[in-house]
Amino acid sequence: MHSIATIATIAAIVDQHAEDAAFLWLRRRREIDGPILDETDIGRIDQRLEANLEGLMAAGKAGWEAAQARFADYAEPGELFVIGALALRWGDAKLVSSAIDAAASLGEAGISSLSAAIARTPRENLRPFVAQWLDTRDARQRCLGLAALWHHRIDPGQRLHDLASHSEAVVRRRAIRLAGAMRRRDLLPAVLAGLDGTAKERLAAALAACLLGAARSAHPVIDKIVLTETDLAEAAIELRLLTTTPKAGKAWLQSRLEQPVLRVAATTSIGLFGDRAVMPWLIEKMRDPELAFAAGAALRDLFDVDFGDTDLFVSDPAVLGERFAHLDDSSLPAADRVETWWDEGRGGRNHRPFRSMRRLRLDALRAAFPAPDTPLADWRFTRRFAAWM
Repeated sequence: MHSIATIATIAAIVDQHAEDAAFLWLRRRREIDGPILDETDIGRIDQRLEANLEGLMAAGKAGWEAAQARFADYAEPGELFVIGALALRWGDAKLVSSAIDAAASLGEAGISSLSAAIARTPRENLRPFVAQWLDTRDARQRCLGLAALWHHRIDPGQRLHDLASHSEAVVRRRAIRLAGAMRRRDLLPAVLAGLDGTAKERLAAALAACLLGAARSAHPVIDKIVLTETDLAEAAIELRLLTTTPKAGKAWLQSRLEQPVLRVAATTSIGLFGDRAVMPWLIEKMRDPELAFAAGAALRDLFDVDFGDTDLFVSDPAVLGERFAHLDDSSLPAADRVETWWDEGRGGRNHRPFRSMRRLRLDALRAAFPAPDTPLADWRFTRRFAAWM
């Protein structure tokens, strides 16, 4: 363990590091599995984020106090992430404990923020804490232990059986997710039991079951989630389509497109088939304010194109007409421009190859489902570049 040094610093600069680190991590969290940025874009964010964390580390005690003061003013996930990242890198048990205590006020978002801090912490810094977290009776700390195993792809062996049948759903869910990623077929009974849990637990168990070669058992549960859990429907549809043959998947999705409550989520997912014959239909959906954002998301799935280099999306919905002016979505497709782009036959040609973080995630899952003996790849690995490049 280390003690924090007291170092001469300029307060305004240290405070700026704390503010910028929280902001950059929030942006990273928003984009890390999204369709806008690729691994190079995320790598540039990482480089800037790392520079600000290193600035706080170099400031010693003043850096910690600046991070704490910011959390006192803004008890938000970004500020908690900064506290957690600093405490873990210093390896100070008291500071780590205070970060865990601070997370309590944010509930599950607090666990997620500290999980992100764990992901950026070297294994050797985590070693003194992980066994302790897994052995405690505190559910939050067990979640953090499982987060460390997940991010660093470590199989805890027999201990995972107990965690997968834990009394707390948040612990079971993370343990089941890890079982799927590590291809622990010996835990399939616990994974299948999770299909009867809470909504989020059922979705995690369904993904793990698919990774363990038991998609047939998961599909009825996925179908029910699609119908009954609005906030999970899009993720459930995505999982269903990735584990269904294209012909059967198209028939399945068509029936969801015909249900008003599922039209948006189903439209969002139609690009997963990679069938560009859907483009004329998709362009028409872009003219519907209710479906425009979803149609734009599907367009991004169909092409390996950095649409930021085109004028096909607009940031001000009012540009698209009065019917769109009330929308608060920040990136909507301009149907007329997309139609011209498509009709001219470009359809992704004459652009540099671009694979968004979402595409990397989907590709990792597509490769994993038919290969149940291979550990799930970490699609969040990013390229690091200097911030000014």
